[in-house]
Amino acid sequence: MKAMVLRAPGQPLESLKIEKPKPGAGDVVVRVTACGVCRTDLHLLDGELPPTNLPVVPGHEIVGHVVEMGKDVDRFAIGDRVGIPWLGRTCQSCRYCLADRENLCDDPTFTGYQSDGGFAEFARADARFCFPIVGDFDDAEAAPLLCAGLIGHRSLKMVDQAERIGIYGFGAAAHIVAQVARYQGREIYAFTRPFDRVAQDFALTLGAVWASGSDQPCPVELDAAIIFAPVGSLIPRALRSVRKGGTVVCGGIHMSAIPSFPYELLWGERSVKSVANLTRKDAEEFLNLAPEVPIKTKVVRFSLDDANTALSKLRDSEITGAAVLIP
Repeated sequence: MKAMVLRAPGQPLESLKIEKPKPGAGDVVVRVTACGVCRTDLHLLDGELPPTNLPVVPGHEIVGHVVEMGKDVDRFAIGDRVGIPWLGRTCQSCRYCLADRENLCDDPTFTGYQSDGGFAEFARADARFCFPIVGDFDDAEAAPLLCAGLIGHRSLKMVDQAERIGIYGFGAAAHIVAQVARYQGREIYAFTRPFDRVAQDFALTLGAVWASGSDQPCPVELDAAIIFAPVGSLIPRALRSVRKGGTVVCGGIHMSAIPSFPYELLWGERSVKSVANLTRKDAEEFLNLAPEVPIKTKVVRFSLDDANTALSKLRDSEITGAAVLIP
């Protein structure tokens, strides 16, 4: 099969012919019809995440159809449309797995990181960590739900009943979570790169009540903030905008260094939290919710061969919505 392969951090992906995966016990093999391009893929490519299993096929927002099944798979049938997310497998025996916190598993396998992902024509996955994709989404529109949507959903749960929410970095995850928040009757305040009118106008079309650069003060006191941009200096900025008792949630897997800031920004029982991965419960909740909203993802389609172009445009913030590869 054709696949885009990362051999070493800092190098572009290579288009190679590699062996099509075979299913082991409990696995499914999926013909990939769409795979979202996530900022985590970019962190891996740029060496901001430590390489653990190179060479590797990136990609963890996978939508496709089951073409083969291993022994003991009873969740799916040949031809079913399924999604494969970032969390590919857990040990199911560590203290976190036993406490229903599998997102913090001590020995996880992450799709497109420890195991080959969806920048390819076929992908293999543990059937227990795959999910049926329902609703009227086409395959490309569904792909960003598998990470941008799931991380946004988990981030939104962390702010509890907050009514006024600031979102810092208005990319793939933000454009999905904003729709969910508006569906729930909350107010969204969007913070983008300074002078990025395209992103600000995009946020306003999705129901944000205000949108401006992250260098500007918020016009109201926020109940909470969610940071998707991997920029550590946004944490003290967000804390300045959040009321006493409010929460700042960091939704990325990687962030630049956080600068020192005066304790008074944190005082007043403000809190800073990180989102780490996801659970299968998150996926079930969100994928059932998505058609109810209904979420409308904005996607920019690229061929598999153009994966490096998609990653470059993501790095330069030239993607409005989400980039998706179509094998």
